[in-house]
Amino acid sequence: MSQLTSTPPGTRPSPLPGSVRAARRLPRWTTAAVLAGALAVVLLLGALTHLLLAVSVLLGAVLATVALYALSRAVEGRRAATDRLVTCAVVGAFGLAMLPLVSLVYEVVSRGIARLDSEFFSSSMVGIVGEGGGAYHAIFGTLIITGLTALISVPIGLLTAIYLVEYGTGRLKRAITFLVDVMTGIPSIVAGLFAYALFSILFGPGTQMGLGGGVALSLLMIPIVVRSAEEMLKLVPDDLREASYALGVPKWRTIVKVVLPTAMAGIITGVTLAIARVIGETAPLLIICGSTDSVNFDLFHGQMASLPVFIYGSYTQPGSNPEVLKGMAWGAALILIIIVMALNLVARLAGKAFAPKRGR
Repeated sequence: MSQLTSTPPGTRPSPLPGSVRAARRLPRWTTAAVLAGALAVVLLLGALTHLLLAVSVLLGAVLATVALYALSRAVEGRRAATDRLVTCAVVGAFGLAMLPLVSLVYEVVSRGIARLDSEFFSSSMVGIVGEGGGAYHAIFGTLIITGLTALISVPIGLLTAIYLVEYGTGRLKRAITFLVDVMTGIPSIVAGLFAYALFSILFGPGTQMGLGGGVALSLLMIPIVVRSAEEMLKLVPDDLREASYALGVPKWRTIVKVVLPTAMAGIITGVTLAIARVIGETAPLLIICGSTDSVNFDLFHGQMASLPVFIYGSYTQPGSNPEVLKGMAWGAALILIIIVMALNLVARLAGKAFAPKRGR
């Protein structure tokens, strides 16, 4: 017959092996202290051996990770130390991924901010030999061509995505999906050559105009719009469609009034990403739109300037004053980044505005 034993009142049970060390925790400031110590050691080592800044930062991160893991292993135990090691690895990977972006933004802003004056936004490069001039013609050329590209691509891409999700079946759906996948990988210069050949047939050899740039960029933008819109439409629950059908609403009206409003936030985000993808393309515009120093707002006649081509020309053909034109190129690059950031901000605001409202 077994005999049960109970712990006397007022006494605590004896801790299990290893639980005392597991209950101990490092102070919150430990990570910052270890990182500061590793940074100090690396800076001292870099001053003595003349290490590059990037190498010093990488070495400091590795040293801090090893030191933090060893300290946590000694105080907190193996599981807590492994958790801290994985956390350091994830944070380090995030910092490594952000490093090129931060470096790019810093370089463009530091080199291009000095050139953003009133003349840069109000004048072109016509008749400019030395200093002076601006990118007025290129800025508006980029906005016009990108707007035309969106005007062509968004309806075609959205209607194609609606067909694939709501109507498409059989071989035709598979063929369209295959062609969209192929178009996604088309090199940009091939799209420019196609537009150039097409407009040479329609309007004569050597034709260059803004309309051709919109057509060329549309070949690159349409598959992105199709894919993003298709995925957003697939996320709409079938229960919403079935509820609409149960009320006697026809399919086309269900798509317009139920499916599209539900997926509109994601569709707008996808369209914005597609615009950001094509707004910086240089090769198609260089082939079909050409390069000009004058202002041209006519999509159907004459060469039209754009920011990517302006940047390319400023660096490859600096002329007699290369430093001035290189500064103009950095300023145009900064404007291009600002436009892309503004588009992303508009997409976020539009996504919140068009997101389905939920009642309490």
